[in-house]
Amino acid sequence: MIYEEEMKTGIEDAGKNGFITNRAILRILENIGGYHSDNVGYGLLDIEKNGVSWFLLDWKIKVIKRPKYGEKLLVRTWGRNVKRVSTNRDYEIYNENKELCVIGTSKWALVDINNKKIAKITPDVINRYEIEEKSVFEEQEIEKANIPEQFISTYTFKPTRRNIDLNGHMHNIHYLEIAYEILPEGAYKERPYNNIRIDYKKEIKLGDSITCKYAFQDNKHIIVFKNEDVINCIVELWN
Repeated sequence: MIYEEEMKTGIEDAGKNGFITNRAILRILENIGGYHSDNVGYGLLDIEKNGVSWFLLDWKIKVIKRPKYGEKLLVRTWGRNVKRVSTNRDYEIYNENKELCVIGTSKWALVDINNKKIAKITPDVINRYEIEEKSVFEEQEIEKANIPEQFISTYTFKPTRRNIDLNGHMHNIHYLEIAYEILPEGAYKERPYNNIRIDYKKEIKLGDSITCKYAFQDNKHIIVFKNEDVINCIVELWN
């Protein structure tokens, strides 16, 4: 089932020259996915009843034509490629002229809220979402993010309470915002980037001491989040 809604961008979404930011795009896609789950009975308010919650594992976003502030957007999403413990969700954003502006895919897992372990995606979940075969990218799977051998700079931070979501982890969009902070000034001024890849590996919690390392490799800006020797996340940005 393809789920769609019209959304209008707000002032908080505006970036350079009135075009919406990558943060706004992630927020829009996150919300449409949440609304779809609400509609089929596996949304935010159903977590306690179902005993499971969706956890985001990966983002891959491509901006084809960046929408502007104030535009009414048609946002579409659907589930696909269900496996035993993970599934993909794809997205499309169209502008008022019905032009395809953004495509994206993501990978999700169900987590048991009681034991915090990965839960099996049951036939009931699959049937409710009415899985589609359509993929916005040619590749069915999101390619693995590469970790550079050498880094140019390092930035350290500790998440604050404003970074933490309802699951007790740093909210997924904040990884992108922090990644921008570590970019060299020249790279920062080049934003927004039209390609975003975020690979979430280990959640960041309040009180963690995180080291972010920056590299430029294969024409990509790469930021690796680490807590001691554990890799938490890899962010890639490029045009």
